[in-house]
Amino acid sequence: MSITVGLKGRAETDVNEGNTAQAACSGALPVFGTPFMCALMEEAAWKSIAPHLDAGQSTVGTRLEVTHDSATPVGMKVWAESEVTQVDGKRLVLKVAAYDEKGPIGQGTHERFIITDERFLAKCAKKREA
Repeated sequence: MSITVGLKGRAETDVNEGNTAQAACSGALPVFGTPFMCALMEEAAWKSIAPHLDAGQSTVGTRLEVTHDSATPVGMKVWAESEVTQVDGKRLVLKVAAYDEKGPIGQGTHERFIITDERFLAKCAKKREA
């Protein structure tokens, strides 16, 4: 594992009817939905980290604190950027931001934890047994 402060990531998409606030049921307007902005931020984060993990490891998001500061209409490109700001054992903290073609649309912080896939899934599966 070689995750270091400063590691950056990026994910992008186009705003369409399928990722609006209306589609997410998070609002009534046909603009880029906050849940999709958050997902794009998480995508930028996990995809930047994944190549630096050992085989059988992944990361899971545990905290996301963001603002959605500007609306983006259908038809525009949006992207998210992430940057690792802290590595504390298995806990990773990232700065995240989202943009459209006119400028910043959101920002915040995101926390992820490094997990062992098999152990994590086994623990999750035990919930069905209870």
